[in-house]
Amino acid sequence: MHIITHRRIQNSAREHPECAVALDHWYRIAKQALVVNFHQLRALFPGVDKVGDLYVFNIGGNKLRLIAAIHFNRQKIFVRAVLTHAEYDRGDWKP
Repeated sequence: MHIITHRRIQNSAREHPECAVALDHWYRIAKQALVVNFHQLRALFPGVDKVGDLYVFNIGGNKLRLIAAIHFNRQKIFVRAVLTHAEYDRGDWKP
């Protein structure tokens, strides 16, 4: 899949070096993936949940949450935010 806004992942890796390897691992898997629905996505990333129209990935043992919009038909992932667990719980990311 094509990842849009890879910069957010890179910035989060700098801000949270303890999760840099996990973020890079997620990016490499997602970039190589060819998934057409949530079921296939869940098989690839067991820690993903669908929240409304967005997908929330647990990164680094649930230390970070990567929030993305995914267009399966166009094979694009739009990274909306990478948040700590506390930032995620505040809910400011929700549309």
